[in-house]
Amino acid sequence: MKFEFVYKICSKSEWLIAKKNNKFIGTKKDKEDGFIHFSNKKQVQNTLKKYFFGQKDLILLKIETSKLDNLIWEQASDGNIFPHLYSSFDIPNVCNQFDITLNEDGTHILPSNY
Repeated sequence: MKFEFVYKICSKSEWLIAKKNNKFIGTKKDKEDGFIHFSNKKQVQNTLKKYFFGQKDLILLKIETSKLDNLIWEQASDGNIFPHLYSSFDIPNVCNQFDITLNEDGTHILPSNY
């Protein structure tokens, strides 16, 4: 499976800590699972719905896959194949970041250009 970009959803506070340290080591959930959870572009909306419903202050990070060592595509419990990173990644590897807007009904709005 080959995609040019993968996407990471995290809180704004997690992103600020990562930028301060110049390295993203993962969210609490990532650390519990032993890898950083990513989505491909088509999976982002469902990931938001399933794991982040109602959460505000989220950021979407866009990362080039060619800049990630230890990226493995694995089958999740729902049968879908997701990208998992078995290491941290350097902040300069992030090619773009996007604010995720929260609707009143708890769903998220992604920017059209992500």
